[in-house]
Amino acid sequence: MSTTPAPRVAPPADAPTGAAAATSGPTHREIVTILAGLMLGMFLGALDQTIVATSIRTIGDDLNGLSLQAWVTTAYLMASTITTPLYGKLSDIYGRKPFYLLAISLFVVGSLLCGTADSMYQLAIYRGVQGLGAGGLMALAITILGDLVPPRERARYQAYFLAVWGTSSVIGPVIGGFFAGADTILGLDGWRWIFLVNVPLGALAIVVVARVLHLPPVRRARHRIDWPGALMLVVGLVPLLLVAEQGREWGWTSPRALLCYTVGVVGIGLFVVAEVVAKKDALLPLHLFRNRTFSVGAGANVVIGLGMFGGLATLPLYLQIVKGLSPTEAGLTLIPFTFGIMAGSIVTGQLTSRTGRYKWFPVIGTVLMGIGALMFSRLTPDTVLLEVFADSVVFGLGLGFTMQPLVLAVQNAVPVQDMGVATSSSLFFRQVGGTLGTAVFLSILFSTVGENIRDAFARLARTPDFQAALTDPEVVADPANAPVLDMAQGGGGALPSLDDSSFINALDPRLARPFLDGFAESISTVLLIAAAVMVLGVILTVLLPELPLRNVSGIQGRLEDEAAADAAEAEASDLTAAVSGSGAVAGAAPTAAGAGGAVDGRPTAGDATPRTLGGVPDVAADDRRR
Repeated sequence: MSTTPAPRVAPPADAPTGAAAATSGPTHREIVTILAGLMLGMFLGALDQTIVATSIRTIGDDLNGLSLQAWVTTAYLMASTITTPLYGKLSDIYGRKPFYLLAISLFVVGSLLCGTADSMYQLAIYRGVQGLGAGGLMALAITILGDLVPPRERARYQAYFLAVWGTSSVIGPVIGGFFAGADTILGLDGWRWIFLVNVPLGALAIVVVARVLHLPPVRRARHRIDWPGALMLVVGLVPLLLVAEQGREWGWTSPRALLCYTVGVVGIGLFVVAEVVAKKDALLPLHLFRNRTFSVGAGANVVIGLGMFGGLATLPLYLQIVKGLSPTEAGLTLIPFTFGIMAGSIVTGQLTSRTGRYKWFPVIGTVLMGIGALMFSRLTPDTVLLEVFADSVVFGLGLGFTMQPLVLAVQNAVPVQDMGVATSSSLFFRQVGGTLGTAVFLSILFSTVGENIRDAFARLARTPDFQAALTDPEVVADPANAPVLDMAQGGGGALPSLDDSSFINALDPRLARPFLDGFAESISTVLLIAAAVMVLGVILTVLLPELPLRNVSGIQGRLEDEAAADAAEAEASDLTAAVSGSGAVAGAAPTAAGAGGAVDGRPTAGDATPRTLGGVPDVAADDRRR
């Protein structure tokens, strides 16, 4: 008598398996439709950063809290930076769509609250709510694109995202200047519409994303949310981001700054301990750092954030202080910079899609960024805007060549189940580098500008033009020139406060020249340092491994992994059934020692007890025995 396991019923020939069904993927038209919703969300976050910066002085004056304006920026920055890795990890576990909708909703709610703020303290709190949503807008948009499109095709779609980012950087100051310059619009203060305009745009984004974004459900294995890691990340990052934003005002060695350093370092140390304990459930799994592409990419993103945001923080100051442009005019002057980003993104996207090669784009990009920073460091008060345009194109091309290939490299190198946390971590490291770069470079600028102005004043005070201005009756009678006249009469000792530099543009051009030269020289120093930092960026991008680009999207890869896991589980189940059936037959057969007996403790020919090999039934041994 023999028993054979029941055969598994094969699916119909025309019914595709999970992996096979995934291979077709969405069409180009479907992807573009989904991108429309994703880009609306990204546009909200990118526009908000530039539109608020243009009008923060008007907001501070209206709310009687100009001295508190830094806290409005700090609250948004801290909330968005800390939540970026949280969105990535949670979306890996529970799916992208609900968290992307949550990010847009939080951003819209925060915007609505900001539009109703009656004090700078309220505005800072509401900006924090905005930041809670902003942390997921860009990170999840890029991750969802990775779910939909294979790495080899992904670069050309990512160019759309960078185009949105570049466009917002140009029109943000224009829109911000328009709203801030209006006394009232529809019965509300003009500046309030800087935030309220996000509400209809956000509502439209929610509707579009909810209707067009359809992702297969995530198979939820047993997971534990890493709350200790999240808490320690907050404890570590908040004080460090706080001192980065406020350290110049507090003093970098003040008691408050030292306390922030101490708490931040302890918090980061406890965060690492929490991630070791959490293992695969960690908010930022430490095993990712054993992946050379991820670890090198993290370092490169920090350096690029340093150079990019640090350099860009000083360029608007040059345009507004040294060249005397308004914030709106300065924003329009950066159009060539945006053109460079878009051109670089399109070129890298197309070439990566056609060749499958991506490594040398960030290498060339960091070189171009270094050259662009060197070109910017040569700017003087007499530099024509055409030269600024040319420098901006070079720097923008460098960014366009660099930003998307680094994210693509990380997404391609990690398992698909970690793509969300890997993508958000890349943006997180870039944002941390940008925050650090902005703090360090602005600190260098304002710590050197006073001495540079005094040196320029001493050099120019003896020139005929400057002396003629000091004795010109119209110049002396103009109250706007009083700060420099007092300085000249005091022998160059009493430098006017630079906390509000608007007085420079009202000075007689001859008296303003020392201030323009001093600021230009300090900006030159900052950009030389940014160029030096980019040398490290070149080294890191050269060390970046280049792996073959996968030809399946994140969703396809995940479904194929699930199908493989199902097949392995079914095979194990079949093996168990076969062993169980074999044992049952052997046990029913008579033996010399009885049913399944033994002689002197040794199994007989009828012994039905299956042998094991490392805990797994050794079917071959049973066959040999029989």
